[in-house]
Amino acid sequence: MSPEPNPARHDRDSVARSALALLDEVGLADLSMRRIAAGLDVQPSALYWHFANKQQLLADLADRITASIPRGGTDIVATARGIRDALFAYRDGAELVLSTYALQLGSSQALTALIDALIAQGASDAEDRGTAILHFVLGHATLVQQRMHADSHGALPDTDDVDVTAGLDRVFDLGVTALAGTFSAPATPRRARA
Repeated sequence: MSPEPNPARHDRDSVARSALALLDEVGLADLSMRRIAAGLDVQPSALYWHFANKQQLLADLADRITASIPRGGTDIVATARGIRDALFAYRDGAELVLSTYALQLGSSQALTALIDALIAQGASDAEDRGTAILHFVLGHATLVQQRMHADSHGALPDTDDVDVTAGLDRVFDLGVTALAGTFSAPATPRRARA
């Protein structure tokens, strides 16, 4: 039996970078600690020097994916697009971030960016609206990434990709705008008929 490799040969950052590269190559379903370790030429147990478990590693990956989200914007649609673009930067990025968000792992960079933009627009219920928009963005991005994956395997009917993409972008903008709503006083209800 060969001795356990030195875990100091790799640091936390190199393990996470290797895992992100493997995510792009094989997708979330096939991203395992064993595969990551094989790519680093170490035993799987060596990874646990840097991450207590796979969920902790996935939370770190989610934080790295969302780290590029622009902060301080005042345009809610642009902020939501920035989040979507960050999710699309990696294969299954939306699914990974969604799964860690559902388990309340990792940071809340995406939600914070949305709340900041909503506050800048005068929303008094920015946290609730930001949460609703984030749920929409995560769901929409996951749907689009699943379609992209199916298309890469020839599982979608032939369509004009430009029209499909433009339609998805319109739906995305409409959803974000609808959830952001208006921040003025609600309309006076109609009077009941006598």
